[in-house]
Order: sequence, then structure tokens, then C-alpha cells
Amino acid sequence: MIVEALPKLALKGKVSDVEWQQRVDLAACYRLVADMGWGDLIYTHLSLRIPDTDTYLVNAFGVAFDEVTASNLVKVDLDGNILDDTPFDINPAGFTIHSAIHEARPDAHCVIHLHTNETIAVATQKDGLKPLSQYSMFSLPSLSYHSYEGLAVNDAERKRLQRDLGDTNHMLLVNHGGLTLGPSVGDAFMRFYDMQRACEVQLMLQAAGQDVVAVPQSIQDNIFAQANVVHSGTTGGQKAWPSLLRKAWRLDPSFME
Repeated sequence: MIVEALPKLALKGKVSDVEWQQRVDLAACYRLVADMGWGDLIYTHLSLRIPDTDTYLVNAFGVAFDEVTASNLVKVDLDGNILDDTPFDINPAGFTIHSAIHEARPDAHCVIHLHTNETIAVATQKDGLKPLSQYSMFSLPSLSYHSYEGLAVNDAERKRLQRDLGDTNHMLLVNHGGLTLGPSVGDAFMRFYDMQRACEVQLMLQAAGQDVVAVPQSIQDNIFAQANVVHSGTTGGQKAWPSLLRKAWRLDPSFME
């Protein structure tokens, strides 16, 4: 059996220092998503806007998350046109959701969209995410839903997705998965981490078949302000991200190539 080798690129020193750091951060995020077991083979996407540009980084189609490197990320415009000299393609259908969000939300520098079992399961429950854990408290104040319409490939659904998202930073896509966005890779990652854990806990509680104690509404109303104090006005992503970069390095430093 012949195993096809993945083409190796080396863009360090050939792009700006700012773009290179964005590439490193996003590649690390792909590796961390793979390590957490949140991936879906070569499907689903994480995208990142390069600061002060209208260009975006996304994974090459056909490259597994644990093969993503800073150099093999593909640079595209909002229409999904490839701007790099690269041997790789992207999945245009997969970038549709990301481009719609980047278009509507200039603050959404990073968008993470994944098909985890737990986010699909909770998104598809009639009542969605419930206030059953501290993790859910971080998502509920800024959570939206989008109904399933099949593959998100048409402009009409793009508009509905943008409308449903509004100014929220967490979204559960019914029958489909979860999505978070943020001003940095670390923020988007931490938001997905919290939402994923909230969904996991909810399903565990439901599987136990016991009566549960929901978080009182008075605490729900106050939790977002409390979280802002704890995280100095952020999701905590900036604080957590350096340690997550070190974790990615320990897993496999090749993401920085």
C-alpha cells in the first residue's frame, strides 16, 4: 500500500510577523481540537481573520486536524477565493458558515464550528441548553440557535444565520453542532470549551434519570457580570491561551512549521 505524503510548506519569514503568529495560533487550535476529540475527520472548520485585512485563514480540505501546520493553512478572501500559492484546496461549502459570520460580525476574528456529539444532542433537544451547571452559565447569556436547513450553501440561509446569531458569541445549530466566536483564538476556544462541557454535563444529568437542581434565575441574571470580573472583562481566553499553546507544543511541535 502506498501512503501519499502530505506536501510540506515553509512560510515562516515569507509572511508578516503578525500573519505568522495568527497561523501558529490557529494551527495550535486545530491540534488541540483533535486532542480533545472534538474533530470530525477532515470536516468542520476553524477560521481566523488576519488583523487589519479582509483575508482569512482556514484549514486545507483533506488535511486532518492533527496534520494542520502554520504553513499549510490556506489564506482566502470572504468569498472563499484562495489567495496563497498553495497546492491545497478548501471546502467551499464548509467555509460558507464562517464567511457569513465574518461578514456580519467584524469582531469575530476567530470562528470555531464543530460537530461534537454533545452539542448536536443538546442543540436538538426542544429546550436546548439548560441552566444546570456553572459551565452553562458562561454560554447562556450570549447563546443563540439556528434551525437546520441542510447544507449551508445558499445566500438565503446565510442571511438567516446572521440574523439568528445577532450579537451572541455562542450558537447551537439544531441537528448540526456548535459554534463559538471571539476576538482571538483563545477566546473562541474557551467559549467552545465551556459550551461543550455544559452540554456534556447536561446529558450526563439527563442519563442519570434523577431530579436536578437548576441554577436560580437570580444567579443566572448576575452570572455574566461575575464572569467579566473573574476574567478581567474577557472570556479568559487570553489568560488560558499561553498554557494551551504549551500543551500543543508538548503534543507535537510540528504545528509551528
